[in-house]
Amino acid sequence: MITHISSSLFHSPLYQKAMDILMLTRSISAYLHQDLSNLKSDNSENDFIYFSGDIVQQSVSLAPEIAKAEEARYSEKKHKHIASVKRLTYLLNKNIKRLEKCSSNGKDYLPLLRSELKKFKQLQRTWHLTL
Repeated sequence: MITHISSSLFHSPLYQKAMDILMLTRSISAYLHQDLSNLKSDNSENDFIYFSGDIVQQSVSLAPEIAKAEEARYSEKKHKHIASVKRLTYLLNKNIKRLEKCSSNGKDYLPLLRSELKKFKQLQRTWHLTL
């Protein structure tokens, strides 16, 4: 856990976009949860409910990994955290695709999340080169 994060990090476009994605995934997940929490006719759970939780977990981890990469002193550690951000971005994208197949009105908000993730990935490329 990073106890001291530089104030410049809070002004970083990548960090801010990660925070935007976090807020958006939480909202979408809450919306989806209402539709997906009901049991199916055979009393089984809707598998899509897990993907809605996964996008929140992955987005929660983005900002701390960015901060760890920024604060790391050694190149090896920086690259470890950069790789983690890339992996989380990939997983988010994968789970968004899965959720697009669910039967919920909440999926109408997924293109917005996909668009924000695309902007994040563009910022991520620039950020990676500056570290």
